[in-house]
Order: sequence, then structure tokens, then C-alpha cells
Amino acid sequence: MTGDHPLRSGMIQEVEDGVFSQKFTHLATVRLAQAQSPAGSATEMQCPIGFRMVEHVQNYDVLEKCTKDILSIIKPTEDDRNKRLHAIQEIVNSIYLVGGLGDAAVKPFGSFLSELYAKSGDLDVSVELPNVSGFSTSKEKKQNLLRKLMKALQISGVARDVNFIPTARVPVLQYVSNHFGISCDISINNYPGRIKSKVLYWINTLDSRFGDTVLLVKEWAKAQNINDPKNGTLNSYLLCLLVLFHFQTCKPAILPPMKEFFDFNILGEIGPYNEKIVDEICATNIAKFRRRNIGQRNQSSLSHLLATFFEKYCLQFGRIVVHSSEVVSTYTGRLLRKQGGLYWMTKSYCLFVEDPFQRPDNAARTVDVPELQHIVRAFEHAKSTISSSRPAGRNELLSLLCTPEVGSKLGARGTANRYANPAMTSDRQANVHDVTAMFDGLWRGRLHNGSASSSRSQASSSRTAGQYR
Repeated sequence: MTGDHPLRSGMIQEVEDGVFSQKFTHLATVRLAQAQSPAGSATEMQCPIGFRMVEHVQNYDVLEKCTKDILSIIKPTEDDRNKRLHAIQEIVNSIYLVGGLGDAAVKPFGSFLSELYAKSGDLDVSVELPNVSGFSTSKEKKQNLLRKLMKALQISGVARDVNFIPTARVPVLQYVSNHFGISCDISINNYPGRIKSKVLYWINTLDSRFGDTVLLVKEWAKAQNINDPKNGTLNSYLLCLLVLFHFQTCKPAILPPMKEFFDFNILGEIGPYNEKIVDEICATNIAKFRRRNIGQRNQSSLSHLLATFFEKYCLQFGRIVVHSSEVVSTYTGRLLRKQGGLYWMTKSYCLFVEDPFQRPDNAARTVDVPELQHIVRAFEHAKSTISSSRPAGRNELLSLLCTPEVGSKLGARGTANRYANPAMTSDRQANVHDVTAMFDGLWRGRLHNGSASSSRSQASSSRTAGQYR
């Protein structure tokens, strides 16, 4: 196994744990207590990890029922799984029509492999070439093979709505299966995506609440129109990492830091890997974590975990707006502070979520400044709806948490908040007005400093349609 990236060594400092008594109306006055180290090179600050929230949630029973109902609709059935397996077989049949792919293997990854997919989720597939020479496959060769595969899929009548993205960080071929209606993303030799997916599968086996929360957060993000990395919002892999960090920082922790679970850093292009070794490492570390935490299991309900997810990130994203040098690190299970000389210091990203498998990559690199404002407001609206002193009703919660397609199956009236916000009480409106005014001033300051254009430019150049979904 490889060690930490040399650029990372000694250049990120952990943020000290702090205790917060939080109400959202206090967000604008959260003090970022800063104290320089003796060398003057590091900064410590209070941190919302392990913070004590002043909760006004009086509707956990209604919220719990809503979460279970939503999961009953979006969780895949055996028939959904079989459709994906058949869609994979379509690809297998098509690659024999492409010269240079006759000996290739077709391997699913992403949410299907990790079992974190919803019924409406995409299917990610890696076409893996035999590595006879020992050299990595060039991007140009990947592009040419995907072009040939695209023609084969179209000629055989497998694909519609085809979209080939050769200039993406990972070249990807996207299409919808004519026979099964499943959106498929095909890339070549996507070993990093497969490793990430496999490890997330094992994490999902550690506690079922993780997978359920990921599905609920993804559905909420779709309903709020903030799950679209092509347009500067959150990709699904990033949402998984945010849920993972939330579970790592609950008290007691539900999941361990990634460095204790799978301490592996993917540097550059990698070749085939031993899946059995990955499974053995994950299984061994799961057993260690369970032995260490006997009698300390976090008993939080799914509704409580979802409510505190929104509350935690309301505070965290607010701090990022004010002080943009913080890094969410699932590798350490802590907030980190960027230090001089780090690779990230040369970038103007507006949100930093460390990719635990490819440090020091930023899994949130596609998020841009204008859309982060939209994201922050979506989190605040969720937090204020769920944690209001006036309990939200079932219809209001369903309109918040799920898309109109899912909500209609549950008898919800109205539409999701991306189309029309539900009626809010005066105190809830005041909270949203306060945060809007605060963020507008902060965004104007950052936009004036040019960070928006820089962030958008970098996000456009690095945006990847073939990421884990």
C-alpha cells in the first residue's frame, strides 16, 4: 500500500474539537476563534464536531414515518437489480463488435457496486482492458475505444440519448438503455472508481443507517436541484462523503475515520488490483471497529440522523462562506485547516471535501460559488423546516425531502421545493430571511474578490461525468 501524497505531508492541521450550543439565528454571529501557533504558521479554530445542538425537533415521529415511506419507494427491488445486470450484459454483447475490446472485461462500479443506488439511479460500468505491456492506457486510446463502442451500441439498437464526453477528466460514454430505461455511464479502466465503490460497499455493511441516509440525502438533493455537478452543484459521491463525515462525527461515532478502515491512496494511473485483498482489509478493520465499540453503539434513529445532518452542515457551510480554508476530511474524520504549500492552496475552490482515496484531491471541485449559495439555502430550508418550533406536517416534509415523482406515489400534495416553496410560518420566514441577507453580503464580498469566476473556470475544466455516482 502506498503512503500519503508527498504534497500532503505536514501541510494540513487538524482543527480542534469544540462545543457549540447552536440555534440557526446565531449563525451569523458564530465566532471563529483564531490563535496562531508559536511558529505563526498554523491556525486553530473552534469546530462544530461534537457540538451540542439546541434541538427544537418535535416532529421526529412524522419525520421517521416519512423517511421510511420514501425509502419504500426509492429502494431498489430484485427486479431493479436484474434490469441492471441485463443492461451490463448488453454492453458485454456489444464489445465483441469493437476491435480492440474482444478480451476486455465489463465491471460495474459506483452506487450499484456499493449498493447505495436508488431505483432511478444511473449504472456506472468500467470496461477493463488486459494490461499486457504493463503501461497505463492513454486518454486518447480510451477516447477512441469509447467512440467505437458508441457506434456498436447504436447499431445494435441498445442505446438512445447518447452523449459522449471525451474531454472529461475521465472520458465517459453516457446513454439510456432502450430495453431497460436505465441511464448508463461507461468509462475505460476506471480502477479508482471501482476501489472507492468496493470500500463504500463494506462501509455500508457496517451500519445500515448509512446506506439509508445516503439514499434519503440523494433524493432530497435531487428534489432541491442541487445534485447536478455539470451545473456546479453536488455530485453523488460528494453527498456520500458528507454523510460519511456526519456519521464519523456523531457522538459516539457510528463509522470510523477512513484511515482506520482502508488506508490507501490512489496516486496517478493505476492498473488492475486484487479485489480479494480489498475485501480482506475491509472485513478485518470492520471487526476491529466493532470490538472496540462494544457497548458504545450510537442508537440514533434515522430521522434524528437526517435532522442533525442538515443542522450540522448548515453551520459548517456557513463557516466555509466566512472562512474558506477549512477541509472536510473523511480520511481523518475531522475538520482540517489548509496550510501553506498544499496543492489546494493554488486553487480557488469554494468548498473543500477531501477525497479519502485520492488525497489531496477535492471531491467538491465541481461546486462553484454561485451554486454554493443555492446549496447553503437548501440546507437551511431543510434545517428550518425539520427543526422548527412548529412541527412540519407530512405533506410539507414530503415536499421537502422527495421529488414530485416520489411524492405523488406517497399521496403528497403540491410539488417539490425546487418548483415552489411550501408555506412557512413567520419565524421560519425570518430565519430564511436572516441567512439570505447574511450570505448575500458574504457572497458579494467573495464575488468582488474574483473567487467566483476562478472557481467556475476550474470547475468547468475538471468536471467529470464519469465519477462515482
